[in-house]
Amino acid sequence: MVRVGQAAPAFALDGAFGKRTSLAGLRGKTVVLYFYPRDNTPGCTQEACDFRDNLARLRRAGAVVFGISKDSVASHQGFAGKYELPFELLSDPDNGVARSYGAFGKKMMYGREVQGTIRSTFVIDPRGRIAHVFSPVRVKGHVDAVLAALSGEAPAVTPKATKKKVAKKKAKKKVANKKVANKTTKKKVVKKKAKKKVAKKKTAKKR
Repeated sequence: MVRVGQAAPAFALDGAFGKRTSLAGLRGKTVVLYFYPRDNTPGCTQEACDFRDNLARLRRAGAVVFGISKDSVASHQGFAGKYELPFELLSDPDNGVARSYGAFGKKMMYGREVQGTIRSTFVIDPRGRIAHVFSPVRVKGHVDAVLAALSGEAPAVTPKATKKKVAKKKAKKKVANKKVANKTTKKKVVKKKAKKKVAKKKTAKKR
């Protein structure tokens, strides 16, 4: 996964508007580059429509938007036409660009690990450097988070790192609780053994 502050990986891809778009050609602009798994799927459609419905706000914030998936140009044209998407969708057929950004790899889907596109968004500053990273993306509220980042109201990286820290804390707590539980169990076992020993002694004395 690319990191905030590093140079954004270069790309040159064909899009639904019949043009080839390159990162070099976008120098001087703030670019919102979002990677999504597939045209016409529920989550990807919602995300695209959210960007569409907020495009005026994004433009006022000085950004241009591009969506990228492995779908063909023809698929993008159908998808963009069907939902009246006013921004360019770029075709990355071999997932090469997605891989270079860290937006392709192992992920969990329906409870199992698979290889595929990791829904991610990158804000690239006018100098061509990564300004903000959102990965993995949850569609609901995502565009608002991007707008907040563009206005300087959000951290440069999504709370994934924070989630990892929380998960680590939970794991440590779980281990600590297990240790306490094990100690408690051991104490109970020792007490039971001691009681049995005392009971045996009493029985022996009675005899």
